[in-house]
Amino acid sequence: MTDLFDTTGESAGDAAARPLAARLRPQTLDEIVGQDHILGPGRLLRRAIEADRLGSVILYGPPGCGKTSLAEVIARITRRRFERGSGVLSNVPQLRELLDSARHRAARGERTILFLDEIHRFNKAQQDVLLPYVEDGSVTLIGATTHNPFFFINGPLVSRSQIFELRALAPPDVAVLLRRALVHPDGLAAIPAEVDDDAIEHLARTCEGDARRALNALEIAVLTTPPGPDGRVRVTRAAAEDSIQTKAVLYDADEDGHYDTISAFIKSVRGSDPHAAVYWLAKMLYAGEDPRFIARRLVILASEDIGNADPHGLVLAAAAAQACELVGMPEARIVLAQATTYLASAPKSNAAYLAIEEALGDVQRGVVLPVPMHLRDAHYRGAEQLGHTGYRYAHDGPGHVVDQDYIPTDTVYYRPTDQGYEATIRRRLEAWEARRNRPRTPPTPS
Repeated sequence: MTDLFDTTGESAGDAAARPLAARLRPQTLDEIVGQDHILGPGRLLRRAIEADRLGSVILYGPPGCGKTSLAEVIARITRRRFERGSGVLSNVPQLRELLDSARHRAARGERTILFLDEIHRFNKAQQDVLLPYVEDGSVTLIGATTHNPFFFINGPLVSRSQIFELRALAPPDVAVLLRRALVHPDGLAAIPAEVDDDAIEHLARTCEGDARRALNALEIAVLTTPPGPDGRVRVTRAAAEDSIQTKAVLYDADEDGHYDTISAFIKSVRGSDPHAAVYWLAKMLYAGEDPRFIARRLVILASEDIGNADPHGLVLAAAAAQACELVGMPEARIVLAQATTYLASAPKSNAAYLAIEEALGDVQRGVVLPVPMHLRDAHYRGAEQLGHTGYRYAHDGPGHVVDQDYIPTDTVYYRPTDQGYEATIRRRLEAWEARRNRPRTPPTPS
């Protein structure tokens, strides 16, 4: 088999035809930028690679963060044979052929790394084919995926691999790669080009951590900008803006983008940051998220995270959900923005949520309390003979409260906080409890 990385037979024209990002793939671990959390000095993955003790791994991260580059670096510095497949192109017969060959080599003492790009695209049956070969050590698997492996890769395969998450590159890291490309012999060094600092900064910032996108945009900018009178190409900020097109929002309706973004949205509202919340709202709406789904989540949040600290929150959220049904998009964006910013700015309390969770927990654990006799239904003939007597009508008492037990326990479930309107509720409950024989006033919140 031809060596995946053998370019000795590649002509200069063939090499130049490859995209800049492909030509500048790093050759060593030190040339990889932006992944110090897993590849920095002393980190586990770096030690395993340098010692050639790498076990099966799954590299998980967004596009352009360096998953394939890292796999190719491993191929260069390891003493193992390197085979490559793809979740897009490979099928079961091809996989079996690669795996059986690796098993035969293993019997001769030759170890094999199998790199599978976009491994999440393999179905369950294809992933199951890998298991016995990974388990007996015939191959060391390196899987690369943009999808959360805990959701999209079989549990047995995940349990036999270490998961390493690569992060989107920060703008300073992308800028390093762009400047490297201008002077690299395999990059743009042969072209007398000057790229303004603000052009570099624009590409680094707008690529959203995708190094491949930034490098390809730089190449387009340099190759399409006409040289000046001195024969030099000067790439300005305007040229950079033209060269990097608007990136489609990474948001799959039933995959990571969906779940991660709605999670960030809810946590921003809960965390009282209306600015972050309205940004995540905008991202979801721009990507085509169903506004009714967002509205339903706001209704839940209004009770779970705001509750009685601001009872109007639930009213507004429910009204927003109804309004979204009534007007639809694009006007629903305004309704959702109002509800989002109101709820994010409201006082917060999860006391009602905690109360029902604690009460349900008691019921599920078998704490099933009998209904007190005086609270049982007395609206039928014979109820008095059964002892359903003694109920005191609350409205007959001062302040519409009477000294009467409503549950045969002193357990406190609802603990109103000192936030917003709930502070008023707390004071009211404390006053009522003081009139009863067995006060259940909850402790003062910290």
